[in-house]
Amino acid sequence: MQSHSHKRDALARRFRTFIDPDFVIADEETMKPYECDGMSMFCEMPLLVVLPETVAQVQEVMRLCHREGIAVVARGAGTGLSAGAMPHADGIVLSLARFNRIVHIDPLARTARLQPGVRNLAISEEAAQYGLYYGPDPSSQIACTIGGNVGNNSGGVHCLKYGLTVHNILSVEMITIEGERVVIGSDGLDSCGMDLLALITGSEGLLGVITEVKVKLLPKPEKAQVVMAGFDDIQNAGDAVGGIIAQGIIPGGLEMMDSYAIIAAEDFAHAGYPKEAAALLLCEVDGTAEEVQEHIEAAESLFRSFGATSIRTSKNENERALLWKGRKSAFPAVGRLSPDYYCMDGTIPRGQLAHVLLEMEKMSKEYQLRVANVFHAGDGNLHPLILFDANVPGEFERTEAFGGAILTLCVEVGGCITGEHGVGIEKIRYMTTQFGDLELAQFNAIKAAFDANGRLNPGKGVPTLRQCQEYRALERKPAKVEA
Repeated sequence: MQSHSHKRDALARRFRTFIDPDFVIADEETMKPYECDGMSMFCEMPLLVVLPETVAQVQEVMRLCHREGIAVVARGAGTGLSAGAMPHADGIVLSLARFNRIVHIDPLARTARLQPGVRNLAISEEAAQYGLYYGPDPSSQIACTIGGNVGNNSGGVHCLKYGLTVHNILSVEMITIEGERVVIGSDGLDSCGMDLLALITGSEGLLGVITEVKVKLLPKPEKAQVVMAGFDDIQNAGDAVGGIIAQGIIPGGLEMMDSYAIIAAEDFAHAGYPKEAAALLLCEVDGTAEEVQEHIEAAESLFRSFGATSIRTSKNENERALLWKGRKSAFPAVGRLSPDYYCMDGTIPRGQLAHVLLEMEKMSKEYQLRVANVFHAGDGNLHPLILFDANVPGEFERTEAFGGAILTLCVEVGGCITGEHGVGIEKIRYMTTQFGDLELAQFNAIKAAFDANGRLNPGKGVPTLRQCQEYRALERKPAKVEA
C-alpha cells in the first residue's frame, strides 16, 4: 500500500504539471495555516493544498480528483465559523485565493461580476464611484470573500431590509465534481424550472466549486441615521425590537448587544456606548431625508415607551460609522473578556427574542459559563459568544454542550440551527434536532445528484442516515456539568 507521504508527493507532481509549482503546497509547515477556518477548535491537516489561477486549472483539478477518488475542500478566506472549510485528511484543499478580480461592474444594470476571492468590502469600495454598493455586510466583510458568502448565505447588519446573499445575487459559475463548467441563474428577474441558484447559495461547498458570482448592486441612500438606545432590562429591549417592526418601520439594520458585549466593544472602539446598560439596540433607518426624519422620531419615541434609559442619534456620517464600528468589532473585542470564546449562530422568531435571552441567562448559570450576546435582532439571528478557557480541562466540552442547548432551544421556539455561519462540522449533529429522517434523506439525495461519491467537502453539512442514528442516541444523553 502506498504511504501517505508517497501519495502526497505523487499527487503534487501531477498538479505541478498544470499549476505553477509555487502554488502546490505539500510541506506540512506551509500547509499549517490551512488546517482550520475561523472555528480553530476543529483542525485537520490536508493531503496537500493547491491554489489554481484559472478556471481551466480548477476544472483539471476536479477531473483529476474525480478520477482518483480524492476529496476536495474548497476554501476562500478561511473566516468561516462552523469548521466548514476544515480539510479532509485524505483530500486536498482547493484555495480560491488567487481568484480575486472584479471582472466587470455595470453601473446601468447595477450589477458586478466577481471572482470568488474578491473581499466583500472591496465590492462596495469599487462600486462607490458609481454611487452604488453591495448590500450584505457580514462583520468580517473586511476579510471574507464573496465565494464564502455564497457558500454560507451570509447576511450582516443590514440584512433585515436588504436581504441575505441569496437575495442579492443573479448567477454563479460553478465547476462540478466531474470538472464540468456550468452557469446557474440568469440576469432575468426569474427563470423557469427549479430554483437551483437558491439551492447552491448556502450549500457550503457540498455541490460544486464556485468560480464566478454576479451580484446586484444598490444605490446609496440619500441619508442614513442610527438611533442607539440603552435599556436596563433585556426583556424591554427584546420587546422593543418587535415594536419597531409592528410600527411599520423596516430598519436598514437593527442590532442588539448585551452588557458583556457592550463593555467589550466600548473599551475597544470608544463609540460612546452606555456601559451601565443591560442591553443596547442600534437601529439604522435610511432613505430620503424626509423619510429618515419621520422614522427616526418614531423610533426614538417607541424606544422611550419601552423603557429606554438612554437614547442617542447620530448627527453625521462619522458618528454613524463610529456607532457601527463598535458593533462590527464586537466579536474580536470580546476577546478582552476571556482567553477563548465560542461563537454560535441560531435563528428564532422575533417574538421569542426576550424569552430566549432570558433562558440563555439561566443556561449560563447551569453550565457555569458566561455568554455575551451580539446579534441581528431584526431577523432573529442570534450570535451568542460563550466565554471559556481552553486550558481548563473539560471546559471546551462544557462549552460545546452549552452551545448545543442553545441550538436546541432555537428549534423548540420555532427557529433553526443556523442563520449565516452554516452547519459545517460544528452543527452537523444538531441537524437531527431540526430535521426528520425523511428531510435528511432528501438532503442526501440532492447531495448524491451533484456528487454521487461524496467527494466534495465530505463529512460536513448533512449527516448520513447512519450518523443520524448515532446523533439521536447522543441527544438522549445530557451533558454533565461538574459542580
